[in-house]
Amino acid sequence: MFKPLAGAALAAALLASPLSAAVVTKTVEYKVGDTNLRGFLAWDDAHHGKRPAVIVVHEWWGLNDYAKERAKQLAALGYVAFAADMYGDGKTTDHPEDAGKWATAISQNLPEGLARAKAAIELVKADPHVDGAKVAAIGYCFGGAVVMHMAYAGLDVKGVASFHGSLPTAPETTTAIAAKIAVYHGAADAFVPATQIQNFTAALDKLKADWSMTSYGGAVHSFTVAGSENRKIPGIAHDASADRRSWASLQSFLGELFGR
Repeated sequence: MFKPLAGAALAAALLASPLSAAVVTKTVEYKVGDTNLRGFLAWDDAHHGKRPAVIVVHEWWGLNDYAKERAKQLAALGYVAFAADMYGDGKTTDHPEDAGKWATAISQNLPEGLARAKAAIELVKADPHVDGAKVAAIGYCFGGAVVMHMAYAGLDVKGVASFHGSLPTAPETTTAIAAKIAVYHGAADAFVPATQIQNFTAALDKLKADWSMTSYGGAVHSFTVAGSENRKIPGIAHDASADRRSWASLQSFLGELFGR
């Protein structure tokens, strides 16, 4: 169950800071069960009235600066953006062993992962700047799989977008998918085998989902993350062209979802 913090604890958690003439951010502490979560909210304070919200789900490294920067970019486009914390305490790591353990713990406990995702949706819908009928979710790497499971579970989002994410097949219990789906994939991503793509798309077709998938030739895993090749992990590198094109496509996708 989603339990927002109250009183002094909440006041201490909401640390607002101007980023430019318009975009403002704050850290938001919230809870799911006994797990303390620390998300990152961004919005344009020059914009008046309620607007759509976009939830950003981080890579397997945790809620690091990359996910927060994407939230700021979305805020600059006129959305309220919330970079959700899927691990607890806003923790991050630069070690693949830790990242793998944390991501696996969520993947193997799907009800808990969905509870944390649902808490993020409830949090943004309650924000006074947000039109609660207009919420979407995007995810990177690990986060791409999370947003797909949000769609499969029928959580209250109009659409989801996955960037270089793993592509889980819809479970047998899924009978329909209401959310629209956009997938941005590196055609040379060795972390996503062809059989996974085939099973993923076949299941979406069987369910008559509204989906699209764009593959970028030569792009490998983490193609949207500038400097990702500095991690020295084979098969991970930034691709400036695929990054630029996928971001432009996302903007079109969100505009279609929200009639903007």
